[in-house]
Amino acid sequence: MHTVTVTDCTISSSSSSHTFREKLEAVRSLDRMAVDYVEFAPLTGDRSEPLLLRTAAAAMTSARVSLRCGDTEEEIDRAWDAVSGVSGARLAVALPTAAAQMEYLAHVKPKDLPALTERLVARAVSHTKNVEFLALDATRSDYGFLIGILRTAVAAGASTVTVCDSASLLLPDEAAELVTRLRADLGAESGIRLGIECGDGLGMGLACAASAMKAGADEIRCASVGGQFPTEEGIGEFLRARGDSLGICAVLRVPEMNRLTSQIRWILGGERVQESISTPNPAAVHDQITALDNYATASDVTAAARRLGYDLNEEDQAKVFEAFKRIARKKPVSARELEVIVATSALQVPPTYTLLSYSAESNSAMPASAQIHLEKNGEELSGISLGDGPIDAAFQTLERLIGHHYELDEFRIEAVTEGQEAMASTLVRLRSDDGKLYLGNGISTDLISAAIRAYLNAVNKIVYEEA
Repeated sequence: MHTVTVTDCTISSSSSSHTFREKLEAVRSLDRMAVDYVEFAPLTGDRSEPLLLRTAAAAMTSARVSLRCGDTEEEIDRAWDAVSGVSGARLAVALPTAAAQMEYLAHVKPKDLPALTERLVARAVSHTKNVEFLALDATRSDYGFLIGILRTAVAAGASTVTVCDSASLLLPDEAAELVTRLRADLGAESGIRLGIECGDGLGMGLACAASAMKAGADEIRCASVGGQFPTEEGIGEFLRARGDSLGICAVLRVPEMNRLTSQIRWILGGERVQESISTPNPAAVHDQITALDNYATASDVTAAARRLGYDLNEEDQAKVFEAFKRIARKKPVSARELEVIVATSALQVPPTYTLLSYSAESNSAMPASAQIHLEKNGEELSGISLGDGPIDAAFQTLERLIGHHYELDEFRIEAVTEGQEAMASTLVRLRSDDGKLYLGNGISTDLISAAIRAYLNAVNKIVYEEA
């Protein structure tokens, strides 16, 4: 069985306007999808870029980092400095091999490209043996020139060479023919891995990738958003349907593919108007539920809670209805108020995790950080993480300490008293692995403390019920 390596280009091709947190969440989804490499764009000098690379690498359990380098030896050195401590990191040297693009993108003449290729690949190899050479716009290149450049890259030490259909010109039979020809001319016995990037401009990226894999391609480049490349979802479905019969496989977690790609598209693909793909818009649900007055029955309250996403057992139904009645005697209870009642009355459990202390730092120059100390069954846990704001950093730290990622369905802040010393009430809705919602509530004059306590309140409910 021939195992194909899958490199995802979603992060490297995503907009620079996406936040640290958004990119990191997308990376986590890609890691759960079990892609082999997550590619990052060349460094631009932004001080947050090395932090993103290291934070993303620490968050990944199966995927590895592939960092595109610039086209100078100094840029390659900076790229390696950014990933030098990251296990399994790969440096990717990318140069155009079509005549027009050489002068436009790399500012070199065709006669000078072999020397530049040798110099850059050799510099990357001086840092790591895991080096990829990408021949950009390869399908518009003269084949004799292209194979010469690839051989130069291999001689300089590249372990993977990838040809890119940047102009989306390939047809499926042409993709297979190109891979077969390159395989023969590079030498199958050389041990060099051959990759292909199939553009999807004509809507045939997946068909070309399938033909290339069938012809012996070792690596495929994909992206979950953008429409430039085939998606992992498409590759996974192809391998599930035909992989066994063709003797091809990849380590992609196909059963989770649809949910994970939907999450990534929501995070990076501008689909936020649809809210979560798997859950209704919480605000829309709140607006659809009318306030319940003192005449509402226990069944009415339970039904409203169910519409909010909470499946209460009989004991919790009684507790929620009792708390509801205390308020409803004085005023109608809105959907948001009912949610607070569920948080404070339902599924109150012995805490598995208890907050001991925390500290958070945030400024305009660097990503925020949060350090948290917890106690779990008498054992003290401590950790620190970066994030897009102190609350995000706190949630990242909690995930690392708990050792599990729960989908954050909603985070809400409300003031419960007035004035400078106002008490903040925070509500956190977490979705467990089986899709069930758990609501946590935290109250404090310190907003970050309230957020941490709400998160732990929800986690404690999940852990208790799972046990």
